[in-house]
Amino acid sequence: MKRWITACLCAVALLMGQLGSVQAQVEEVVSLGADLNEKQQQQMLELFGVKADEVKIIKVTNQEERDYLEGLVSEDKIGTRAISCAYVKPLSEGEGLVVETYNISWVTKEMYANAMATAGIENARVVAAAPFSVSGTAALTGIMKAFEEVSGKELDEEAKKVANEELVTTGELGEDIGKDEAAALIKEIKEKIIREKIKDPEDIRRIILQIAKELNIELTEEQINRIIELMEKISKLDLDINKITSQLENITRRLDDIRKTVEENKGVLQRIWEAIKSFISWLQNLIGRFSA
Repeated sequence: MKRWITACLCAVALLMGQLGSVQAQVEEVVSLGADLNEKQQQQMLELFGVKADEVKIIKVTNQEERDYLEGLVSEDKIGTRAISCAYVKPLSEGEGLVVETYNISWVTKEMYANAMATAGIENARVVAAAPFSVSGTAALTGIMKAFEEVSGKELDEEAKKVANEELVTTGELGEDIGKDEAAALIKEIKEKIIREKIKDPEDIRRIILQIAKELNIELTEEQINRIIELMEKISKLDLDINKITSQLENITRRLDDIRKTVEENKGVLQRIWEAIKSFISWLQNLIGRFSA
């Protein structure tokens, strides 16, 4: 009888442990900027569709944001208050990263997803938001902190720093070449660098120029050097290309549409150019006949 009772207790304990594990996996975490007032905090919770007593809430300070962003981005984009917020919910294995944004003016969801994959964030639904328009650079700090809380997994510190640099670099590129184009460019370069295990700066330069040409993007020497510097750091991280591509599958489809649009536009531009050349040739012949 004692053995039977002991076996039952062990089975119950094991079952409870499994249930606890499942509960931990479905937990939602909200990261709130530490400088939000009560009304703004409530506004964010309503936006995320959660209640304060039903979700884990953590706070992010401006100093925590500065730890990752200082030296990478201008003061006006960091600010002096922690305003950006994030909602993170784990998804099942294979679902990848699903990102939404609200009141984020500078960073796109594709930029966030790219940087999150570099940081090691996997299979999660993420919402980056603020009660009013902000650049969004600081939100990544809250996203990473919330993911560590919800997953129980500590992200590599160097990977987090590089992820922030990637976010800023992509955002700055976006100001010059377009946000979608910048996200597509950095994503494709990064994946090729990781896949082919490229570390030499000259080889990285070659890949940057190749992919930029494919996407019909013109880069300045300064932009090329900035991307090289970023990719050298990414090449030193222990990143798995299969994980990166699977996590970014949701945004790859949209970025592929951008590539398709670029190719179609190149065809249209080529036809326009051919028509212009044909007109110039006709005009030159016409002038030649009158001159004769």
